Amino acid sequence: MHSHCDRLEGQDLNAVNTLGSVLKRQVSVAPMMDWTDSHYRYLARLISRHTLLYTEMVTTGALIHGDRERFLRYDPAEHPVALQLGGSDPAELADCARMGADWGYDEINLNCGCPSDRVQNGRFGACLMAEPALVADCVSAMKAAVTIPVTVKSRIGIDHQDSYTELVAFTTKLVAAGCDALIVHARKAWLAGLSPRENREVPPLRWEWVIALKREFPALPIVLNGGVTTLDQVEQLLMSVDGVMIGREAYQNPWLLADADRRIFGACDGPDSPHEVLSALRPYVVRKLGEDVPLASMTRHLLGLFHGRPGAKAWRRTLSERAHRPGAGIEVLDAAADCVSMRLRRPVDQLADA
Repeated sequence: MHSHCDRLEGQDLNAVNTLGSVLKRQVSVAPMMDWTDSHYRYLARLISRHTLLYTEMVTTGALIHGDRERFLRYDPAEHPVALQLGGSDPAELADCARMGADWGYDEINLNCGCPSDRVQNGRFGACLMAEPALVADCVSAMKAAVTIPVTVKSRIGIDHQDSYTELVAFTTKLVAAGCDALIVHARKAWLAGLSPRENREVPPLRWEWVIALKREFPALPIVLNGGVTTLDQVEQLLMSVDGVMIGREAYQNPWLLADADRRIFGACDGPDSPHEVLSALRPYVVRKLGEDVPLASMTRHLLGLFHGRPGAKAWRRTLSERAHRPGAGIEVLDAAADCVSMRLRRPVDQLADA
């Protein structure tokens, strides 16, 4: 951990762009479908200057045959940000990795952990753990195509291929292919019989396997994912692995990331309160509204910003009830902000009903 206190001059968030081997991995936010879109990542970056952020998974088919601009665009303020790809064809993955590098992403990550039926039908995600040689070919092809880090996110196993020995064999293939880091969700995945949500909760957590894997591969950066909800856990785990990836807790309680900057990265350049974050976010919301982005697509990520603070319930209610209405504008966000203001001038119920 850093003992010094980093300071970024002014508000230039682009200054946090950290490329190549200097990419910090101590804390990252997991790629989550329908959650970690560009609006969430912009919010997260206002809270934390140092946490590594990941896109939602983007399939190779979407990039090769679809709207590239839609799937790859992001705000420069989001750096450092990694692009997660879903696919199993080495040549297609190499092409898409090149696209990601050309767009300025800081890392390309291959999804070998998602267990959904749709992903399996496309022969990517967690089912790839059954084909370690193919995954190695995919990593090699992407490494040959780009100069930024190429990483893999996996489970500890799938179905009945769930022994520690098989996890070591899978990792050995990745190392030989030149994988720059391995992110391990410390649960196995059942490819049939469990929903994606159940696969995040039912299989038992085995942090000890990921820790053992780090001892087995000391030169490979290994990041643990799964079930982490507190920074006390993060600090404890960082004694044994190179990084910790946080999922739902970082979404539902995003202010956690501000404390991560202070406690994990030794930084003092972050915001002092969620109110400061909201003030910094307001110009972004105004700008996006001017680009015809619906208010609710942005405010849905803000519901947990004041988690556990006075007025949080009224904040959530105001956004939930009003942001989705046709023509909803910045006045809705301002009304919600009044609910958590320390200088509340009007009764909350009047604000919610306005």
